[in-house]
Amino acid sequence: MTQPPGQQPPQGSFGAPYDPPQGMPQPSPGYGYPPAPGPYGRQPGPYNPQPGPYGQAPGPYAQQPGYGMPPQQPTGTAPGGGGGGGRFRGRTGIVIGAALAVLLLAGGGIWLATGDDGGGGGKPVAGPTGTGKPGPAKGGKDEKDVAGPTAAELNAGRKPGEAKVAWIKENGVDLPHYGEATHGPWFAGDIVAKGMYRKVTGYDAADGTERWSVDLPTDLCASPTAPSADGKVVVGIEDNVSEEQATCSVLQMIDLRTGKAGWKKTVDRSDIRDGLSHVAMAVSGDTVTFGRDSATDAFRVGDGKELFSRREGVCQPYAFTGGARMLAAVNCQKEPADPVREQLQQVDPVTGAPKWTYDVKPGWRVTHVYSTSPPVLSIGKDADWAVVFLDENGTFRSQLVPGDEDYGVRCGEETVQAGGNLDGCAGAAADDTRFYLSTQPKIEDGADDETNKVVAFDIATGKAVWKTPAPGGRLILPLRTEGGKVVVHVQASYSSGGEIGALAPSTGTYTPLLKHPASAAKTESILFKPRAAWHGGRSYLLPYRISEDEDEAETAATAVLVFGP
Repeated sequence: MTQPPGQQPPQGSFGAPYDPPQGMPQPSPGYGYPPAPGPYGRQPGPYNPQPGPYGQAPGPYAQQPGYGMPPQQPTGTAPGGGGGGGRFRGRTGIVIGAALAVLLLAGGGIWLATGDDGGGGGKPVAGPTGTGKPGPAKGGKDEKDVAGPTAAELNAGRKPGEAKVAWIKENGVDLPHYGEATHGPWFAGDIVAKGMYRKVTGYDAADGTERWSVDLPTDLCASPTAPSADGKVVVGIEDNVSEEQATCSVLQMIDLRTGKAGWKKTVDRSDIRDGLSHVAMAVSGDTVTFGRDSATDAFRVGDGKELFSRREGVCQPYAFTGGARMLAAVNCQKEPADPVREQLQQVDPVTGAPKWTYDVKPGWRVTHVYSTSPPVLSIGKDADWAVVFLDENGTFRSQLVPGDEDYGVRCGEETVQAGGNLDGCAGAAADDTRFYLSTQPKIEDGADDETNKVVAFDIATGKAVWKTPAPGGRLILPLRTEGGKVVVHVQASYSSGGEIGALAPSTGTYTPLLKHPASAAKTESILFKPRAAWHGGRSYLLPYRISEDEDEAETAATAVLVFGP
């Protein structure tokens, strides 16, 4: 249903998504920048934009998109895989230029193809990496000896109270010249699966034994953040091995419990606007959506039956959330040059029919959904950014009041329009009353490494209620809320292992749940923008993407790193 009269947010000229009703707090520019139009003045940048001991390749901090620079051309992959229209449109987050050492887009941030070996000022390496090894300058190994340490070797230095390395898997694949993004992890029963390049592999979640693998004829180009409840995933693959002609248009279902490939079909993307669009995928119930700028196709996960497609009228959904509640980002522009007008809708996952509609202020776009219940959406306009809290029926509740902090989340891309999925962002989580958001990393006075905080906001007012710094001067990202706590990932530094912890919603008090061993810190810290999952008492880490100059190093790069009690 649409919002009843009188419940629409006022449409003033403030430049924010709305002018807060009387009595609501007025947002401030914040971030240490001069005041700018909009509630925050700048888009949130990628979570880890600066060089440091976290596997993040360097980039000029003042030139990140959303830091005074114009937004970059859409490209990249989503947290669970993401997607794109063609071979280089959103396949690996690469901008092809005259030389390889051009600016590359990684999670919305710009970086030069030089990189950091994970040591914070150590010897540079070429580009992002998932290599689970200290480089020759640190580890004293011969340059040809690229194999990383085994789980047994890492566990040999484990201290009391630290978790063990349950298992570790090398990439084992010679990737294309520009590397590849990872897809997953996806969990189904006792299986954890990942996708990479032209293969999806299922491992025993406890010990890492390979249980099955599915070879794909072409490159993985899109995937949902999570599979269906019965353990099935549908991935997008390209329709051609040719770099010049490939389009992300083929859907392949895989049963993660058995490793059996199921139905397969090709989506018609012959329309020129569709062919140029990125792809966003999601699974909700038994429905998988394959969203693009001008159309969305939805299929039943179990058998591939088409459930709904392009709507009548101007307003078309182009990206959806997965999980228990399906929310859709909807565009109402008849032509791309028309003024921007967007909506957020809750839709029926079987029919695609809207249950409620929230109208975003003209000119603003839905960039991500941080939570589906309660609905928390990120919206942007040029370099401006805001977070809006809705009631369960889609009516406006409040907007986030940023104060003097600078915020950053880790999504596949800075916006869904740039090639990411609508959901799946790390660094943001919500419960019924509060929203938890990570700040941008920065180096504090007297410190050597970047660190950050988690800020909790009252959803009723949008105001901050507490701030908790990352333990040990590292980096901290909220992952989700469960069991009355906020589950967070504390990222490793070069000398300190990471951990999974919990924050108390009422106070922000931090409690460690699983401490990764310091003996594995070097292996862990070099993972490029690691994607963390907390499942069954274990933490699973995958690098966002893998790319190395040498084939041997690329094959030996760490693809999965798992810690357990």
